Amino acid sequence: MTVFSELRMRPATAAPSGWNASTTARLVISGAVIFMLLVGANLATPLYPLLQANLGLSSLDVTAAFASYVLALVGTLLLAGHWSDHIGRRAALLVAVLTGLAGGWIFAGAGTLAALCAGRALQGMAVALATGASAAALRELLPSRPEWASRFTLLASSGGVAAGPVIGGLLSLLPGATTAPYLVHSLLLAGLLVPLYLIRARPAIMVPSTPRPLHALAPRRPSVSRQARGAFWLASGVGFLSFAVFGFSLSLAPGYFAQVLGTDSRPLIGVLAGLPLASSALSQLVSLRGRLAIPAGLAVLGVSVLLLGAAGAWHSPLLLVSAAVAAGLGQGTAFRTVFNDVAGKVEPARHAQIISTVYVITYLGSAVPVLGLGWASAVWGMAEAVQAFVLLCGSAALLLAAATLAPSIRTASHLSA
Repeated sequence: MTVFSELRMRPATAAPSGWNASTTARLVISGAVIFMLLVGANLATPLYPLLQANLGLSSLDVTAAFASYVLALVGTLLLAGHWSDHIGRRAALLVAVLTGLAGGWIFAGAGTLAALCAGRALQGMAVALATGASAAALRELLPSRPEWASRFTLLASSGGVAAGPVIGGLLSLLPGATTAPYLVHSLLLAGLLVPLYLIRARPAIMVPSTPRPLHALAPRRPSVSRQARGAFWLASGVGFLSFAVFGFSLSLAPGYFAQVLGTDSRPLIGVLAGLPLASSALSQLVSLRGRLAIPAGLAVLGVSVLLLGAAGAWHSPLLLVSAAVAAGLGQGTAFRTVFNDVAGKVEPARHAQIISTVYVITYLGSAVPVLGLGWASAVWGMAEAVQAFVLLCGSAALLLAAATLAPSIRTASHLSA
């Protein structure tokens, strides 16, 4: 099928043509797309203090720009999270790359808050289009190894979010600090259009049989099958909480870390902001199983978030770095376990739709709490607002750890009886 026949959801009339890529190549392409889109979406993290100064933005303005990305992402997941189940994974990924390129160019040339928000919104739409498609593609390419499909999905996602601030900070040292990162990234992202166009795509999963195939792309009410419902809500709750911490790291944390360390080095700020995401990505390479993986991961996340607040109060760089790394390890362990559980219980034909719905709730965690944090910073000051934020998030993680520990203990006691 050609890209155009996929987008029209109609079988191609000509014989199959194009690059008949191996499974390994398809895995790399699927992972690379979501990785690169998330890198681009997070290049701005170390640039926010500079953009604040250049454009005269407040802390609330910064969180508004960040939230526009998340809200557009969530809205697109709700409206189009199921599209790749009909048009095919390749076509959805290609459209996502084109949308991401447009968003990056608009953000790089933005001179107002409205333009920043518009660019960020397009980047959010691109990530949303690729999220379900990439996860479903990896699942289909590894049908006998579903756990590793989930690992690759989270590794590419967390890795892209972690690498974005670091790459953005380093590239901001080039002439044109706020535009150079996006120029370099656009060249690399555009390069993915070539294999996406040339590859011989597998047929779309659910080609509509009606004469009006576009009806299949209409927004759908989110729904979850009964057997996956418990796993779905646990994954969504863990995702919401952990992404609230990540949202802080990628929005207001650069300015907060700069105050704690007394530095204005954008590469250093980018590394610190990306530490939780980087350790979360690396945790996908470690096999930690058992009934206690979820409560243990959440407990580590909760304690580490509380220590982030202590590091700011005590101005301790060592504690700041240690707590950021530990928070990512705890989050990665817990979220991978619950994500793998829900992915394994979802029927293949609705995989992209259900996983997209999980991410809807998860990404709301990086928008709603962070908007509240931005408002609190404007009212009470950043230091006080951050302390309240980490206290709430840390306590919530510990409570959720206790809630997931009780069923694990009961199950273990029944098995031993």
